[in-house]
Amino acid sequence: MTDAPVPDAATVWGALRTVFDPEIGESVVDLGLVYRVECGPARVAVDMTMTTPACPAAGSIAGEAEEAIRRDCPQAREVNVAVVFEPPWTPERMSEQVRKRFGW
Repeated sequence: MTDAPVPDAATVWGALRTVFDPEIGESVVDLGLVYRVECGPARVAVDMTMTTPACPAAGSIAGEAEEAIRRDCPQAREVNVAVVFEPPWTPERMSEQVRKRFGW
């Protein structure tokens, strides 16, 4: 058993809301790119995707996500942001607000 503090999942989600897709100008959360947030003692694991596997910004977006989590959750000594492509992203994952912006 460990006494390490567990980062708050709501704080992680809030940090991820500050990370924007540079081409679309919306947060990765509102775009539905975040598939999983898991918090444990002193660690955070995130699975996220891109709108397409060929996205040239995948590395930079994942890096920004990690930086945002580290900034807002200093108790997380280990932060792992994995870019996954299963299941494939679909526009239905976007928030209602973003779908309306795009007229969907």
